[in-house]
Amino acid sequence: MGVKDNPDAGRYELFVDGRVAGYAEYRLHDGRIELLHTEVEAGHEGAGLGSRLARAVLDDARDRDLPVEPRCEFMAGYIARHADEYLDLVVPEMRDQASA
Repeated sequence: MGVKDNPDAGRYELFVDGRVAGYAEYRLHDGRIELLHTEVEAGHEGAGLGSRLARAVLDDARDRDLPVEPRCEFMAGYIARHADEYLDLVVPEMRDQASA
């Protein structure tokens, strides 16, 4: 199991047993990463894979010094639940929204 950035597809992909089990779509612009949509394939839901994917995406954004625009409801919710770890990544104009 692992997460890999697929920049050609504009998404991070979560692999389970060599197959894509989920993904987080993004768009890079103005030195930021805009998180657009996150999905875990049916049959893998409820196993914590979405959280694992979110953590990998946000950790990579931190490593790359990319401010985050969490447009995706799942990512915004994950950031809100883990504000101590990730709220500082969110662009200032969206922090109130991401911490709610």
